[in-house]
Amino acid sequence: MRKILIFGNSGSGKSTLAKRLSEETDLIYLDLDNFAWCPINRTTRLSISQSKAKIEGFLAGKSGWVVEGCYVDLLALLKEAANEIFFLNLSDDDCDVNARQRPWEPHKYATKQEQDDNLGILVDWIRQYSIRMDEFSRTAHQAFFDGFEGVKTVYTSNQKSA
Repeated sequence: MRKILIFGNSGSGKSTLAKRLSEETDLIYLDLDNFAWCPINRTTRLSISQSKAKIEGFLAGKSGWVVEGCYVDLLALLKEAANEIFFLNLSDDDCDVNARQRPWEPHKYATKQEQDDNLGILVDWIRQYSIRMDEFSRTAHQAFFDGFEGVKTVYTSNQKSA
């Protein structure tokens, strides 16, 4: 059974690809945003051990899954179990455009207006992808990709060919 990790910059299309794969293959879908942040205060990260317990609980007994997120520290928890990864390595410009076209994410924001009010912060975050040196950076994602020994795919565009 397929066990897939999908990662990349914000706005790269991780959720879109993961949802599509989940629907097409009946894999369980997990968005790491829901396991990385405190549910009461979405600006406070959970500890790695708290996230790990939630992820393990969600995936327990599941034979196949697709997990997406930008958190290399959390992806690393699933690296040994995964047999396939997708690195969405789009340009910052493409991620910016995608973020501006993002539909409302009610699991993250109470209203579409609240989400839109945070767009500037998100775009700044996207634009820092190549210069950051944290677990959310292009450097961390590339290292995770390079160190993976299963099936690996890189996408530099999320546009379907005709």
